[in-house]
Amino acid sequence: MSLYNVVNGCKLVAVLLLWLGASAEDKPTGRAHASEPQELTPRGSTGLSDVVLVIQSQRNSFHARRGGQRKVEILQQAAELGQGVPVVLLLHELSEFEGDWSILPLLPNLSATYGQSASWFFFIEEETSVLLPNLLQVLQRYQVQEEWFLGKRLHDNEPSIIHHYAFSEDPGSFSYPDPAAGWALSTPLLQRLAERIQHKPLKSDFTIDLKHEVALYIWEEGNGPKLTAVPEFCTETRDNCATTFTTYLPNCGDPVSRKEVFVAVKTCQKFHSERLPVVKATWEKDAEFLEYYSDVTDASIPTINLGVPNTERGHCGKTFAILRRFLSKAVPKTDWLLIVDDDTLISLPRLRRLLRCYDPKEAVSLGERYGYSLLLNGYSYTTGGAGMVLSRAAVSMLLSSGCRCYSDDAPDDMVLGRCFTFLRVPITHSPLFHQARPYDYSETLEQAVSFHKHWNIDPMIVFKRWLQDTHPRDEL
Repeated sequence: MSLYNVVNGCKLVAVLLLWLGASAEDKPTGRAHASEPQELTPRGSTGLSDVVLVIQSQRNSFHARRGGQRKVEILQQAAELGQGVPVVLLLHELSEFEGDWSILPLLPNLSATYGQSASWFFFIEEETSVLLPNLLQVLQRYQVQEEWFLGKRLHDNEPSIIHHYAFSEDPGSFSYPDPAAGWALSTPLLQRLAERIQHKPLKSDFTIDLKHEVALYIWEEGNGPKLTAVPEFCTETRDNCATTFTTYLPNCGDPVSRKEVFVAVKTCQKFHSERLPVVKATWEKDAEFLEYYSDVTDASIPTINLGVPNTERGHCGKTFAILRRFLSKAVPKTDWLLIVDDDTLISLPRLRRLLRCYDPKEAVSLGERYGYSLLLNGYSYTTGGAGMVLSRAAVSMLLSSGCRCYSDDAPDDMVLGRCFTFLRVPITHSPLFHQARPYDYSETLEQAVSFHKHWNIDPMIVFKRWLQDTHPRDEL
């Protein structure tokens, strides 16, 4: 055996031992480590063993695999450095609690398990790369006995509906972290937040934009720390970066075929002449199979009446009728169902690229994830306006379960989310889907699969600017 193979074999064994050792120690048990409590490390001597890295992984098999790969990369890097081993956690493995993805419900568990042994808690996305020596250099600049909230600064340029129009007089005065660049909490801050979250409920039942709401909770109306901007927390590679980010639209191979996606557009008679011409002029041409479902039949469009009256609020009855039709012989059999509103703007070519990452034989519910009453055993759901993507397996499981609408005008996306949560089907989040308009998000927004609403915008311009590829890939 060559020396090269021996060395690399040893490295692989070392990484596996590190991962197995970390896995045995880093599973929270709801109590502190059995080892003796350690003093918090003073400024200037933070080591890798003082850091807990939380990879914000998801339960879907693709995301769990990507999170696991990121964990191996970090542990291998630590082994090569020989400066200690950080605790590396996969968020989706920490507990069975659905609301952990929103971070705040997770803090008491992290505090109880690691609060006596760690100085820093660092949160990253599955696609965030970390350079450990640079990360340590950053953390060593701050007194670990103090409360610190570190990240790459984002802010709103104008009041935003997804942030409940907070700081409407001066939107830029409040900053929140870019999750793609990673963000950190010192242990004293995490411990105080963990104590507070158990005794003081959130002001809103809804979790809409995680990064903004976490920052708002930490800020505590001016009584808590603001975000401290860290230039080394990066999304693009440059000198001295501690983190870099690849993409929310990974390359998993050729896009799925056009013939594997069935598109259902929910509409009603009063919007036939106002909204449907936009769909037809923008993204309809990219769909192989598409049907418009309305409260009336109009052969000129054409629309299909599913026998469910139009409602002014939710559209649960209509959506469940669409699900039943999707499994029937009335439409072509496809792997994927996309349900959108008539004022949704979407890039189907990008969606098909994204879908290549997922297994259609798995129960998949994909879109922009919101949460309802997550601190009180609530549920998550994909927002309807941003587009709800369901695998055939997910639709079949849902309908066979007997889960149904409590009324035709119930909110369809929330009912689906509640049903899938009951069935233990993970609600899979992609930041590429957007329930609101481009201008309701931070100025760093670059990639997108969808936007929603025509209010105060020219939808044709928005589609051309954000969703129309100049050089589209070959269609399959």
